[in-house]
Amino acid sequence: MKNRLRQKFLRVSLPQAFALASCLAAFTATLVLPLFSLLKKAFLDPAGQFVGFANYLQYFKTPTLRASIGHTFFISIVTMAGSVALGFAYAYALTRTRVPGKTFFKYVALLPVFIPTIAHAIGLVYLLGRQGLITRLGLPVALYGPGGIILSELIFTFPQAFLMFYVALEFADGRLYEAAGVMGVGPLRRFFRITLPEVKFTLGSACFVCFTLAFTDFGAPKVIGGSYNVLATDIYKQVSGQFDMNMGAVVGTLLLIPAVLCFLGDRLFTSKNESALNARATKLNIKPSLARDSFFFLLCAAVTLCLLVLVAALCMGALVKFYPYDMNFTWKHFQFNASTGGIGSYFNSLKMSVWTAVLGAAFVFAVAYLLEKTNGLGFLRKYGRLLSVLPLALPGMVIGLSFIFFFNSKQNPLHFIYGSIIILVLSNILHYFSVPFLTASASLKKLDSEFENAAECLGAPRWKTFLRVSVPLCLPAILEIVMYYFVNSMVTVSAVVFLYSADFRIASIALTHMEEAGDISQAAAMSLLILGINLLARLAYEVTARGLRRKSQQKERL
Repeated sequence: MKNRLRQKFLRVSLPQAFALASCLAAFTATLVLPLFSLLKKAFLDPAGQFVGFANYLQYFKTPTLRASIGHTFFISIVTMAGSVALGFAYAYALTRTRVPGKTFFKYVALLPVFIPTIAHAIGLVYLLGRQGLITRLGLPVALYGPGGIILSELIFTFPQAFLMFYVALEFADGRLYEAAGVMGVGPLRRFFRITLPEVKFTLGSACFVCFTLAFTDFGAPKVIGGSYNVLATDIYKQVSGQFDMNMGAVVGTLLLIPAVLCFLGDRLFTSKNESALNARATKLNIKPSLARDSFFFLLCAAVTLCLLVLVAALCMGALVKFYPYDMNFTWKHFQFNASTGGIGSYFNSLKMSVWTAVLGAAFVFAVAYLLEKTNGLGFLRKYGRLLSVLPLALPGMVIGLSFIFFFNSKQNPLHFIYGSIIILVLSNILHYFSVPFLTASASLKKLDSEFENAAECLGAPRWKTFLRVSVPLCLPAILEIVMYYFVNSMVTVSAVVFLYSADFRIASIALTHMEEAGDISQAAAMSLLILGINLLARLAYEVTARGLRRKSQQKERL
């Protein structure tokens, strides 16, 4: 027994162990400790005295605040059902039918990802508001309230569900369908007996993601919620409107509980997931069917048209003088008022997003490398993996509020970052950490361990192997992480709504102030600027990734 323990200890690289422990200590100090500060604040009064559950009792005694919980659950459940159904149908159309224009449909479906959720709601105002384009055609819609929120949340969560189902359906083993066809199994039965079981774990994850996104979103309820309060708007009103930090902490914990429970359920459900795809799998041969292909083409065309019309409405709002009374062309709405952030907020967002993308990608890849390539230290690595997926369950507003309580304390040695760009970058890195981590971890798992073994036999230090082998081989995944961080940092609202300073406003927050001030046309113009830079970032990623794939293929041929 002693010899085994000694051998395990000798296999541990002390520099790697120290680096891993340092990363996890930093992670704990910037994520776990702030959450404890949030929980602690919920049980204190404004004077800092412990009052137990008195704050919670006060919350539930207030009818309007209590109703927000039911409203939030209703919005989230309806949004989840609609997004999952629509996302699955859209992904099925692009992977299991012969509809034309698949590439076009795929990229248009991603458009909502590149603009803040506030912009979705503003686009709906131009279309379905009291003076909206569709409303003026004689088709009135009750936009302000639960209906409008649900519609906006569907636009927000649909791309997430679509991408998850697209990946799950794209890599199918054609042998199962060929065998079913030989046995005379009809298309409907193949769908229920083969296709649905293939995506059952993705279905659970999609439900979790869509529910959590709708449950914690702030942008859409802020613009078109009207008097229909939800938890996200409650926490904003308590903190920014009434400066009641203790009640804000109470709402924050309520916002956190369902998200964490959904996260735990998703982890338990998907832990049983095992891939059925292996090296002997064959590509699925899709046979033409006029009725099926026509139906799904119309579905894709309808969804695509709705998304393009939403973007067109933003373009119209930004480029006409005064909708709907003066429809002449103008550029004046791109001359933003300094009182709501000005054009400087856009460049501040660029600066913040670039720093988030660079530092976030470096930190994520380092943590993933240390967790995947460090020998021994089983407990430490399990704790690291738990920390790495925990941000999936944390709403952005909860992270932002916990940062206020933790970093605003003068006793905290890191107090100096409060109100600076550093805290905005840090909140974005932690808020969006989990997806990049899973991407980096999956890429590193594909690397053969013989690379490290050969380097060790040749006496090469680990850091050199990391820089010359691991990083170049994982470069496509690193670029994807950089792009993911940049895009999400440009559109985020909830994670930074409590953390920005008057001297450093960012574009997504400027949208909020423009909407509050009634400058809807300027908000539409800012949304187009955010959309444009994110599309350029995506284009740069696609071109670079394609170049890397060509180089890799050329090397394989040689």
